[in-house]
Amino acid sequence: MHSSDFKQQLSALIRELRDEMQGAELWDSKAPSQKALKSTQPFAYDTLEFYQWLQFIFIPNMKERIDKKKPLPNRLEVSPMAEEAWRGNWKERRQVILVLRKIDEMFKSA
Repeated sequence: MHSSDFKQQLSALIRELRDEMQGAELWDSKAPSQKALKSTQPFAYDTLEFYQWLQFIFIPNMKERIDKKKPLPNRLEVSPMAEEAWRGNWKERRQVILVLRKIDEMFKSA
């Protein structure tokens, strides 16, 4: 069970992730199709770019879990996928990756 402090810290990191993504121009004004959002593949890699998965699936899912006091995952490892997806663009994506690492670390120490 995650404490309210944990959830507050996670919520702050989710906001920081959104802000960093917007600053890196990794934020779409229009959502992908419902079909693309319903992918069953990990990270929806078959229908979405990684940043779209973060924006339209990961962030809303985590916010809903926090806001509605739903259970959070026991483990989370998103940063390795970010590093793989953005290989060759780490300089431009560095801040986003660092925030994802912080989120992953929270779940490792919880």
